[in-house]
Amino acid sequence: MPSLHQRTLQTSLSDPYPLSPRYSSNSQRQISIFSRTGLVILFCLMLILGVFMPWTGMPQGIFSVTKPSVSKWRHYTLAEAVSFVAKNGTVIVCAVSHPYLPFLNNWLISIARQKHQDEVLVIAEDYATLYKVNEKWPGHAVLVPPAPDSQTAHKFGSQGFFNFTSRRPRHLLHILELGYNVMYNDVDMVWLGDPFPYLQGNHDVYFTDDMAAVKPLNHSHDLPPPGKKGRTYICSCMIFLRPTNGAKLVMKKWIKELQFQPWSKAKKSNDQPAFNWALNKTAGQVDLYLLPQAAFPTGGLYFKNHTWVEETKGKHVIIHNNYITGFEKKIKRFHDFGLWLADDHSQESPLGKLR
Repeated sequence: MPSLHQRTLQTSLSDPYPLSPRYSSNSQRQISIFSRTGLVILFCLMLILGVFMPWTGMPQGIFSVTKPSVSKWRHYTLAEAVSFVAKNGTVIVCAVSHPYLPFLNNWLISIARQKHQDEVLVIAEDYATLYKVNEKWPGHAVLVPPAPDSQTAHKFGSQGFFNFTSRRPRHLLHILELGYNVMYNDVDMVWLGDPFPYLQGNHDVYFTDDMAAVKPLNHSHDLPPPGKKGRTYICSCMIFLRPTNGAKLVMKKWIKELQFQPWSKAKKSNDQPAFNWALNKTAGQVDLYLLPQAAFPTGGLYFKNHTWVEETKGKHVIIHNNYITGFEKKIKRFHDFGLWLADDHSQESPLGKLR
């Protein structure tokens, strides 16, 4: 369709019944779009359309402030997103807000090296993340309303952190109910190997121990015994679930436990104790599997016990940068151990170099 500046308006102003001599057939004029009158008419038309069109429900076209390719993601559902990214009935999920996009990129680079990046779905916790990821990697981010209010980097133990993480079991339960296997990771993790060969058998829920005490290489895969607080200390940051009744039961119990233990200034809760109570209270009804410590060590073990790291060299699969808080401190730790990949290898990430 020709653009406006490629056309000239040839408008006859003659009137067979003139009201004034100056509008007679002898004084017809052609108005060019580039004439003063033509520009005034065009400006008025654009002003009218720009002001009134948003209220009419008409397509916004060139007057739209939000690109259609961006705004469509507001209506993108979790069911649509999972169906798009899942491979062999499995999806890899993370939940992230805009301040943590550098960690997302670092995590994605490590996953891309294991050839599993196409299975990744980013659950965006704000619209900035939803648009940014889908702009660079269409279809791989979804926002499940309502989005949390704050878009700041939440400190562990804060109410914002609790609000953010307490949404996790609902997302996972929804995916299970859609009939998919789902692996959940926090984005302060790095893959050094492919974790899927370690998901042996057909258990309902797979998880890792968050205790730093060294286990024997042939340790039991049963749920560990409760600790001093009467519950286990399983990490809620690396979970694999099959779409079984058992896995769904654990997620539902996790949701209820979070409701029993809300955040308060006196008791700064997080999602992990509730996850452990859910595991402990459903253990007799659900097939649980503890993943090997050598392959899935907690950060308190990997980053602090150098002797153990050397003894188990070549066995590590996913490293979790926990046991430390603070955005810059986490990045420094990754740098110190050669696990910060986002600076020099951003081309390996589906998101490229984030700006």
